[in-house]
Amino acid sequence: MSALEAVRARQSWSKVDDTAPTREELLTYVTAAGRVADHSSLRPWRLIELRGADREALGAAIAKAEGDKSPSSKPLRAPLLIAVVASYRKSDKVPRWEQEAVASGVAHMLSLLLDEAGWGVLWRTGHYTRSKAVAKVHGLGKDEELLGWLYVGGKPVGRRPGRRKAVDARKLITRLPKKTKKSKKAEKAE
Repeated sequence: MSALEAVRARQSWSKVDDTAPTREELLTYVTAAGRVADHSSLRPWRLIELRGADREALGAAIAKAEGDKSPSSKPLRAPLLIAVVASYRKSDKVPRWEQEAVASGVAHMLSLLLDEAGWGVLWRTGHYTRSKAVAKVHGLGKDEELLGWLYVGGKPVGRRPGRRKAVDARKLITRLPKKTKKSKKAEKAE
């Protein structure tokens, strides 16, 4: 499958089964995803692998952030969660927003690689990604932010992914606006 075919076929899978890539498989995909464009090669990102009881700890942290008494069951919807963390580096050349874009790029590239390998993937976010309780359970440092999680599992037999509308590129790619000739009167007024 070509990269173009893989990207065109990618879908989010909100329901997955209990199988997941092994740590060794995951390392291979992360190594490849780390090739995303990265100004000054700062690698301003890291990933946190959550399996088993880690997901329950996250559920408790989400509940705390939400003010709920019962742990959230959201992290139990997939056997593997991959937390995507922007780890900002000091740089005079690379602003913070660009470093976050690199971390997001790694997450997207990883989701494409996992999907192409046959895994169901969903990128989940939520306002609680910025909460203290959720940051603490992930062990985030002062220069780090959680961007969300990739939920990963097997694609259930007989299930289909959700539908997405096709992208109309003609509406989304534009050119610079053409300059209009100013009248001599307007130029004099300036």
